[in-house]
Amino acid sequence: MIDRHHGWNASTKPVILGFVFSLVLTLAAFRVVTHFHLNEMILLVTVLALASLQAVVQLIFYLHLGLEESPRWNMMMFVFMALIIFVLIAGSIWIMKNIDYNLMPGMKS
Repeated sequence: MIDRHHGWNASTKPVILGFVFSLVLTLAAFRVVTHFHLNEMILLVTVLALASLQAVVQLIFYLHLGLEESPRWNMMMFVFMALIIFVLIAGSIWIMKNIDYNLMPGMKS
C-alpha cells in the first residue's frame, strides 16, 4: 500500500480507503444522531469518539502523519500545533466569558 521510495503518490488506494473510512464514519455519526437511540451523555460520547476516529483517519490517509521516514518531527510539530490551537480557543473563550461577566454585571439573573 505504501511505496517507501515514491511515497503515497504511487497509488490511489490509500486515498480511496481514506475516503471510504471517512464516509462510513460520517454516516455512522449521522445515523446515531438522527435516530435518537441513545440518551444525551452516551450520544455525546459516541459522536466525540466517531469524530476523533475520523480525525485520526484523515491525519493518516490525507496528511500522511506518522508514515514517513522521520515521523517524530512531524508528530512533534502536529502536537505543538494542536497545543497552540487549544490555547487560542480556550483563551478566547475565557476572555469572552470574562468580558461578559465584567461588562454586564446587572444583566445576570
